[in-house]
Amino acid sequence: MANLFQDRTEAGQILAGRLRYFAGRNDILVLALPRGGVPVAFEVAHELQVPLDVFLVRKLGVPGHEELAMGAIASGGVLVLNERVLQMLDIPEETVNEAAEKEGLELQRREKLYRNDRAPVAARGRIVILVDDGLATGASMRAAAAAVRQQDPAGILVAVPVAAPETCTDLESEVEQVICLETPEPFYAVGLYYRHFPEVADEEVRDLLQQAAEEQPVPMVNGKKGPDGA
Repeated sequence: MANLFQDRTEAGQILAGRLRYFAGRNDILVLALPRGGVPVAFEVAHELQVPLDVFLVRKLGVPGHEELAMGAIASGGVLVLNERVLQMLDIPEETVNEAAEKEGLELQRREKLYRNDRAPVAARGRIVILVDDGLATGASMRAAAAAVRQQDPAGILVAVPVAAPETCTDLESEVEQVICLETPEPFYAVGLYYRHFPEVADEEVRDLLQQAAEEQPVPMVNGKKGPDGA
């Protein structure tokens, strides 16, 4: 199996090429799923000259089998549940609530850490491009899309370098557009499609977000500007 991308930077540059028709528009916002999605999304936002922010999603693992997701929580407190897993394992509501509370605290901590006290960029009225370094099951991306939808965006796109074919197909019913550069069949772990796939450190996330904020101020949308769109 050949590597499709040298690293996340190259993947982001190629992905940006597919999104070039959004370049320079003042109603576009790129939201990265940290941590691995940030270097990809940085290249997209840089090429398009549009704002970049993070959108955090935390998986809710089944107790004792944390690798199995019973749901996910995203920025804004949106909870997306995997009903099939909940029913199959007969997981009580209290267990889900406890996991959501725990992961919600971690989500808030990371948001503060990554943004360095900068307020979130408002999605209202903007076309939001959700970016990650790849999608396997797509659970985190679905949670992100559901949470962004509650912020009343003009539209939502999902854009990733590589993904499982069925995941891309499933997402098409939940957002306005899905761009998956590569959809290998059969699909293995995301990292196998990169020659270099190191873990992205919190410091790198902060640095890229800071650099993006300095390069591209938040634009006016519908005559309004500011973190809350008001």
